[in-house]
Formats: sequence, structure tokens, C-alpha cells
Amino acid sequence: MTTLTVNISEVFSSIQGESTRAGTPCFFVRLAGCNLACSYCDTAYARRARGRPVLVADLVQKFRASRLGLAEVTGGEPLLQPATPALLRRLGRHGRVLLETNGSCDISAAPAETVVIMDIKTPSSGQAVAMDWANLQRLRAHDEVKFVLAGRSDYVWARALVAKQRLESRCAAVLFSPVAGRLPPARLAEWILRDGLPVRLNLQWHKILWPARRRGV
Repeated sequence: MTTLTVNISEVFSSIQGESTRAGTPCFFVRLAGCNLACSYCDTAYARRARGRPVLVADLVQKFRASRLGLAEVTGGEPLLQPATPALLRRLGRHGRVLLETNGSCDISAAPAETVVIMDIKTPSSGQAVAMDWANLQRLRAHDEVKFVLAGRSDYVWARALVAKQRLESRCAAVLFSPVAGRLPPARLAEWILRDGLPVRLNLQWHKILWPARRRGV
């Protein structure tokens, strides 16, 4: 058990930039490797890299040393690595844990106490066909779903899916996030207000705070 490892891209502390925990200090573990290539991907360095093996026990120790009560495991795509559920479980002994996943892998692998933040890939991502749509049935009351929207057509598509699947009743929050530089946040806010959608506008606060580095400290 002590030799269990995951391949990581980076570990850092930052302000949580997305989800309903936005603004909260958070310890991030970014795992390396991804099975998708979204058009708006802003962590291509993690998608392409093989990463370096790090002991799960060492990552847990780093989380404890950070003195932060919130951790997020992200990627890349974390659920591609067999040891990820064990990492989530062990981090969860020392604080609240979030898992950000691209929606192509079975989210039931996440421990019950982990908060899953699942991307639902929109048409502009070029990866909507890769979604595991059974994951909508696997969502739990404390999980969240996120749509990254590049324009009006993505918005209309997402709006229809939210209504058809009644997503707001399946999980804790439905997040609509604009692609930076392609959809102005104010325009997305106007559409949400006009349609009275049961969703939350999701801005990437870490990019506002640290536009050059996009990570934190």
C-alpha cells in the first residue's frame, strides 16, 4: 500500500477558481494524461505529458502540510489512472476533496464522500461524442456538472440538455462557464437571466487573479 503511485503533472496551492467552492483556498493535484483533446483546453501541458510518478502517501503528506481544508484532484483526466480512487479516499481523511473529470470515464469509481465536478462536453469542444452519458444517472446529490460554452449554439444545446435531463434536480449545481476570449461573461449572464435558467455562472477566478501563470502558488 505504501508504494501506491500516481503520475502527476504538478502540485500547487491556489484559490479555487471554479465550482460552488470558488474563492476557497485549495490544494491541487494535477494528474498527467488525458484521453480527450478539447478545442478550448488550457492545460495541454498536462494532457500531453506522461508526468512523473509520486507516492500517494507523499501527496497526502503535502496536503496535510498545506494546512488547507480543501483538495482538488484534476488533470488531464484523473480517472484514467487506477490509483486515483485510493488517492481521493486518502486525501478525504484530512479534508474535503473535489474530483474534476471530463465525463468520459465512469464516475462511480470516485469514493462516496468525494465531490465530483463533471464536465459535459459541448459541441464546440469537439469531444461531445466521447461522453459517457450513463454518468448522468450516476450523479449524486453533492456532485456538480459544468458546461464550457464557446458561443450561442453551445448555450442553446446546453439549455436543452439541462431541461431534458432536469440536471438541477440530479446534483448540487449546474455550472455554465464561458470560454475565455470567445464568449463574453456578461453576454452569457444576460442569456441565463433572460431564460431564467436554474444554473450558476461559473467564472475562472484563478485566471483573473493570476492571468499569466493560471495556477496560484
